[in-house]
Amino acid sequence: MTTTKSAYGMTDAATRIDELWSSNGPVVMGIVNCTPDSFSDGGRFVRNGDAVAQAERHLAAGATIVNIGGESTRPGAEPVPADEESRRVLPVIGELRRRHPAAVISIDTTKVAVAEAALAAGADVVNDVSAASESGMLELVARNRAGIVLMHRRGAPGTMQQDTRYDAVVAEVHGFLRARALAATTAGVAAHRVWLDPGIGFGKDDAGNLALLAALPELAACGHPVVVGPSRKSFIGRLTGASVEDRLGGTLGALIPTVGLERIVIRVHEPAPTVQFLAIATHLLRLLVSAA
Repeated sequence: MTTTKSAYGMTDAATRIDELWSSNGPVVMGIVNCTPDSFSDGGRFVRNGDAVAQAERHLAAGATIVNIGGESTRPGAEPVPADEESRRVLPVIGELRRRHPAAVISIDTTKVAVAEAALAAGADVVNDVSAASESGMLELVARNRAGIVLMHRRGAPGTMQQDTRYDAVVAEVHGFLRARALAATTAGVAAHRVWLDPGIGFGKDDAGNLALLAALPELAACGHPVVVGPSRKSFIGRLTGASVEDRLGGTLGALIPTVGLERIVIRVHEPAPTVQFLAIATHLLRLLVSAA
């Protein structure tokens, strides 16, 4: 397979990804669920035009990456066949690449067949919640000079919340991610295109989620960019009583440990308030550091 190139201009996947870090600050990823059963917005963007419009709203609101998903990964979700997943996402990716040649597009999938088709359609990053468990995923990403998000989870979506016990959740999750990162770089993926996600809400209890959020600086010290996705997660509801539609405040609170980290991607449903929060928090942190 040849390196994926944009059919509409100037840069390839590797260049678009590498340019993300030119500002030395957080990068916001806007979520677009092309599914009927997502936990927070299922069914709203199943039509291609609606999904493209939502992605464009995210970009206009300050997101640098749009994450397109065709299979729900919520607790209890059922798997989707590869052909159906592809049918949901490929037209959206292709149209976004045509309209926005410089945008970074992420395909949210665990399937090599879907990832391959998505990269050919214009995606730059494979966001794999199984940490590239399917044989051939890492090699595919390496050949395309694309990026890969390696996320920790325990079990499949249908069962992952049945056992959330860990002896030492931070050490276990970080150890798993370091091992998967080594597998990715051994397969030929450039280290700065291997992104690590602790999997907030994926096989963890509330204490585990909070511990992993607090340990984000430690995960960043592993030397790879970090992805975190607390947006609207159920632990916010359990800790605050807020409904899914009313968890923006909790989502922003969960982002406190990300402030000051240079290579971090923040995956959210609402980019605009997230960008505002990060801007003000970053300015304040600089003042606090300079005054110390």
